[in-house]
Amino acid sequence: MKTYSAKPLELERTWWIIDAEGQTLGRLATVIANLLRGKHKPQFTPNVDTGDFVIVINAEKVKVSGNKYNAKLYRRHTSYPGGLRTVAFRDMQDNRPEKIIEIAVKGMLPHNTLGRQQFNKLNVYAGALHPHAAQKPVAFALETEGAE
Repeated sequence: MKTYSAKPLELERTWWIIDAEGQTLGRLATVIANLLRGKHKPQFTPNVDTGDFVIVINAEKVKVSGNKYNAKLYRRHTSYPGGLRTVAFRDMQDNRPEKIIEIAVKGMLPHNTLGRQQFNKLNVYAGALHPHAAQKPVAFALETEGAE
């Protein structure tokens, strides 16, 4: 039996829409990363971009567990001396809520050209409106916290 390897031209890509309202950040990011990589498909191949497009709405209503709302910090460096910039989670959620989900998902994708290609298929919006209605996105069902 031969090993199947997916070819980029024979892939069918789906547009998924995910509502982030009330979802925990890390658990949501793993679901999004798996959809972007294509790990939910039977023809998943690690070295080929087999993933789908993902639209995330209501990014401003994402939750974090524990004391992360007050304690979590996002750090970046400007490449100049003394250029370390730090932003708290609560400030990031007020000013740029899309960036929170983007940073979490980007850290879960491969850190190479394939990961950058997969990351470009992610679209995050703070509110409930998005400009991708023409792509006919399918709602992705997430388990809600505390539902048995």
